[in-house]
Amino acid sequence: MEPTQCMDIATELRAVQQGGYPLILTLDTHGVPHRWISWQHACYYYSKDQVAWAMGAQAFTVYGGMNRMTGRRSSITASSIIAIKGKAMAMKSFSQVPPLNNRELFHRDRQICAYCGGMFPISRLTRDHVTPFSRKGKDTWMNSVTACRACNERKGNHTPEQAGMELIYLPYVPNRAEYLILTNRRILADQMEFLAQHVPAQSRLRQSVA
Repeated sequence: MEPTQCMDIATELRAVQQGGYPLILTLDTHGVPHRWISWQHACYYYSKDQVAWAMGAQAFTVYGGMNRMTGRRSSITASSIIAIKGKAMAMKSFSQVPPLNNRELFHRDRQICAYCGGMFPISRLTRDHVTPFSRKGKDTWMNSVTACRACNERKGNHTPEQAGMELIYLPYVPNRAEYLILTNRRILADQMEFLAQHVPAQSRLRQSVA
């Protein structure tokens, strides 16, 4: 089993925080965004000749041991964006609904409360279900918005209409490219430029990546 099959995005993010290298953006051979990987996994793909093509600025060079025959030190230079051979699953994953969690939800909504319109630090934000669980609401992107604690308490176990509170923006499901932007705090300029091309027009990230 390949390393990337054993680690999810959250694990990759923790791995990169322990080192000085940025995450590498992987694509399928058609150029469809797939996932972030650590520099170790990028080196694995380079060493196994699994990199079909690369683009973007140089991300890093890793040096190995000395070759006794040539006297030269081995090295691998990885680009910031690489296309992986045999990654047809990337096309499938691009259209799949990404997992919902508070950090990405708050970033999707730019840390703005959906009811009062105020911008708050993450510590003062909550996940509000537009249709509460007690009224058969579900924990999905389309039923979740960012709300400050005061508005969430005021709304309580009611729909916005019942609470007399109007949504100032509508929830939506981020696509794969947008989710990749939401999950990485250290995106390189060339990676952001590439991903921005795949962000849908209705995305609230459009203003921040423009």
